[in-house]
Amino acid sequence: MNTPDYQKLIDAETWAYMARLDAAYPPNAVEMTVEDQRRLYDDMCAIFYQGRPEGVTVTDEPFGSVPCRRYEVPDSAVTVVYYHGGGFVVGSLDSHDDVCAEICKRTGYRVVSVDYGLAPDVTFPGCFNDAWAAFSAISDAFDGDLILCGDSAGGNLAAAMAHHARGRIDGRAKGQVLIYPGLGGDWGQGSYVEHANAPQLTVADMEFYLTVRTGGLEPPKGDPRFAPLHDSDFSGLPPTVLITAQCDPLSSDGGAYRDAVQGAGGKAVWFNVDGMVHACLRARSCSVRAAAFFDRVVKGVAALGQGQWPYETAQAGD
Repeated sequence: MNTPDYQKLIDAETWAYMARLDAAYPPNAVEMTVEDQRRLYDDMCAIFYQGRPEGVTVTDEPFGSVPCRRYEVPDSAVTVVYYHGGGFVVGSLDSHDDVCAEICKRTGYRVVSVDYGLAPDVTFPGCFNDAWAAFSAISDAFDGDLILCGDSAGGNLAAAMAHHARGRIDGRAKGQVLIYPGLGGDWGQGSYVEHANAPQLTVADMEFYLTVRTGGLEPPKGDPRFAPLHDSDFSGLPPTVLITAQCDPLSSDGGAYRDAVQGAGGKAVWFNVDGMVHACLRARSCSVRAAAFFDRVVKGVAALGQGQWPYETAQAGD
């Protein structure tokens, strides 16, 4: 397979964004100690922080004994449960604070961001257990519909919640929006091969995160709590919107998960956005393409919260 020409695939705005990001959080960050990674990641997130829109009320409070942050505007009838990215190693309530606040403002929905435990302090299934404890408590605390949402590692957790909720918290989750999620696809084909050395995330980076997440043990097989694509049953899942980045080894997971959900009779749509890179949410203020990417996220959350499905003819890459 030929190496992609990223100079042509990625536009000048996104390259400029990546240069700023790499200056704060270098591409070889996985070679550093976890403590240094977290420090630099937090510093980088602060550089790109866009603040909270006016009118959003923010409260820090635990759900299921897991630290969370609640964002509300008046008459928030739908609750979005958000899981942040960071490879299960970095990230926090602060790293995605402005993203969650903006989703709240633009949709009018309550957003609860979950600060699940990070590896190596908490290894699998600890992060899943935290995510589930919070989700269960949030579902008890608020009436109305729930939407699951998350990016990267958080997309994995959001999907894992949707799978695990069947038969446990039936009917509450009305949809899920998964943003460049890692769902456990086949590393030997598709984007894992084509974009193995993509800017912002490489397969080598993923190997590091996988090792830390499992505590160096063999990854579990056939366990959808770890890898939702490894489930044997994709029936009964809520309508699903997958939004991935073209220049990302994880992008194939979007298509594989869409096909699995559709194959079981469910609703799912996959957008693989041209020229985008992993973790492009924070580029939304400096890249037209990234802003459009985020618009897709907001549109998906808003539509699912209203019980709408405006995707009958949508195709990947639209």
